[in-house]
Amino acid sequence: MDFKGWALLILTLVYLYGMFLKWIEKRSENNPVPPNVIDVYDRDTYRTWRRYHGEKCRLSMIEKTAAFVIDFLLIALNLYASFAALFPDTPFWQMAGVLLLSALTSLLLLPVSYWDTMKIEEKYGFNRSTKKTFWLDQAKSFLIQLVILIVVGSLLMWVHKALGDWMILAFAVLMTLIVLFIAFLYPHLSKIFNKFTPLEDGELKEKLTALLEKNGYRAREIQVMDASRRSTKSNAYFSGFGKMKTIVLYDTLLKASTPDEICAVFAHELGHGLHKDTLKNQLMSFAQMAVLGVLAWLTLRSAEIFAPFGFSGVNYGFAMILIMSVEFALVQPLFGLAVNALSRRAEYRADQQAVREGYGPALISALKKLARQNFSALAPSPLLVKLEYSHPTLSQRIKAIEKQG
Repeated sequence: MDFKGWALLILTLVYLYGMFLKWIEKRSENNPVPPNVIDVYDRDTYRTWRRYHGEKCRLSMIEKTAAFVIDFLLIALNLYASFAALFPDTPFWQMAGVLLLSALTSLLLLPVSYWDTMKIEEKYGFNRSTKKTFWLDQAKSFLIQLVILIVVGSLLMWVHKALGDWMILAFAVLMTLIVLFIAFLYPHLSKIFNKFTPLEDGELKEKLTALLEKNGYRAREIQVMDASRRSTKSNAYFSGFGKMKTIVLYDTLLKASTPDEICAVFAHELGHGLHKDTLKNQLMSFAQMAVLGVLAWLTLRSAEIFAPFGFSGVNYGFAMILIMSVEFALVQPLFGLAVNALSRRAEYRADQQAVREGYGPALISALKKLARQNFSALAPSPLLVKLEYSHPTLSQRIKAIEKQG
């Protein structure tokens, strides 16, 4: 079997594994709800959740199947090479042609995204997006995706041409820097999609500021994001490097939670900062990028690899597709298993910080409200949690919080 045959086989195995995970998720609908979270939904709401969850799972299976068929045909029929032939015969334009086709084919899945947002989310009362907002978001996302692909492809080409077999470490470092740069830009990129306003003076602002300062941080800004433009679901997050932090609260969270509940959520986030979880995540990210560097080195060592796919030589855009969609996709489940296990431990530690700050009961209340607002699963399969979840289940977190308290 040539490399093309192996690529198609791996693509198929990755798809089947993804469908297996969705099958487990779908079966979890029938799992008994743990007693400590039985009050999150009443009986009627839980029946509604099961219908919602079932529709979301089925649509996700359709999306995965459609994406698999598209990717399989593009590779099997050498369509990437045919499309690249329409562009000037230079390394940059050949790369750009392949990446442009990859981005364009993602548009074929837009009907699924539209159905998810404008039909299912609308049906269950979560969607607040207008059709205009939805399509503007898709256009912005497409352009951002294309720019990132071209930038990464250009760096891959430059590093390989400049360093050859010595590219592994350099590519890993550059990719890590790109990830950090995107994280740095995230607050600014968010403003492309949402509006942010300063949190009004009052009890909540004073408590959040005091909580940060008590633990050695300072608040650059405390902002409220107009998440309700698109959804009724809630969230909140920190951004910023070092001791200066920007706090972002969804307006939906402000409407549904008490000041103590919001402080509990941010005491949890402080726990991540105090335990250097962001730094640990960056180190894990570097390890992942190092794996990608090794795969890039192996893929680009011989132009013969590209011949079965219709290319006359190395194509850096197609190399990216092989690396991400085939090679790394094969090892990602094992990598993700370790990363998710470490992440779940970090979540328990962060919850402990909220308890130490005196917000244990408020954190339990906040987590239950967030689960209710976001229509979260209360009894996922233990196997699915180990394979896929970066957070412990709500029941597990509450049990650990109560044990410490």
